[in-house]
Amino acid sequence: MKNKVVTFGEIMLRLSSPLHLRFGQSTQFDVNYGGGEANVAVSLANYGINTSFVTRLPDNDIANAAIASLRQHNVDTGNIVYGGERIGIYFLETGAVNRPSKVIYDRANSSIATINQGDIDWNNVLEGANWFHWTGITPAISQQAADQCLEALKVARSKGLTISCDLNYRKNLWKYGKKASEVMPELVQYCDIILGNEEDAEKVFGIHADETDVTSGKVEAQAYESVCRKLMKHFPQAKKVIITLRGSINADHNTWSGVLFNGEKLFIAPTYNITNIVDRVGGGDSFMGGLIYGLLTYPSDDQKALEFAVAASCLKHTVYGDFNLVTVAEVENLMKGDGSGRVSR
Repeated sequence: MKNKVVTFGEIMLRLSSPLHLRFGQSTQFDVNYGGGEANVAVSLANYGINTSFVTRLPDNDIANAAIASLRQHNVDTGNIVYGGERIGIYFLETGAVNRPSKVIYDRANSSIATINQGDIDWNNVLEGANWFHWTGITPAISQQAADQCLEALKVARSKGLTISCDLNYRKNLWKYGKKASEVMPELVQYCDIILGNEEDAEKVFGIHADETDVTSGKVEAQAYESVCRKLMKHFPQAKKVIITLRGSINADHNTWSGVLFNGEKLFIAPTYNITNIVDRVGGGDSFMGGLIYGLLTYPSDDQKALEFAVAASCLKHTVYGDFNLVTVAEVENLMKGDGSGRVSR
């Protein structure tokens, strides 16, 4: 069967202060579009996977520009529905050295936050698909968005799709009266593939890895096997649990790796030393996109799937904007050890 992946979430207008300027210094903003599930869709489409992104947007020129940005990268937008009053916005101030980046959200009452039951015909949207992806950002937006997510998951499970989730805990989004720990367990129970990091597991489910300090720049991969086992115990439907491992030395210099646990064995990816970061926003989404591609392409090789995900997301740190605009060949070259950055002629 030909692979088809459906992702569901919010695409936003991204306004970034240029050249590492602080918000108070900026007299203009750079315009991009992005959002967790949209970023995954673009990655997969770039890798040649048939991918559809589903959301709800207002019927105006800004929303149409966001849709055009997806179509430009061969993402199917035919299942996007119109409704509501506004597109969500986020402002990005890119940090440097010891000054961290900063994000300000302006997405209250966005079109997807006010989505209505029945706006999306999930039986039709998921027909012919074999994979459904969502993130913990979507149910954090509103109760309506959480309800839509649950409806999609029930239909996806009834159709036998593989379901993946990036836990993506965002403390600044859970504002509608419920905590992530109240909402996420019901949703995550449907998932076959669970991706997270140390904060996601701890803040949402109270699961943490002992004796780890991501701010030191050194992350011990083996320490996260217990996190994977505990998540699998919480969610027996899960077949694989993956943890991204970011060591933050400063805003421009991170280490980057990941582990994958399939219920029997822990796989550990190589660690990349990423210096002079261009844009780390979307790094986790690029990992997820690479992981889905890897699991679809190398279904019997978890190590290779994990290494593809880590290499793909390593390259994302060199690409401006939310989308990871790299090719399979570029990722595979890095996996083979070619990180020289020499000009390709």
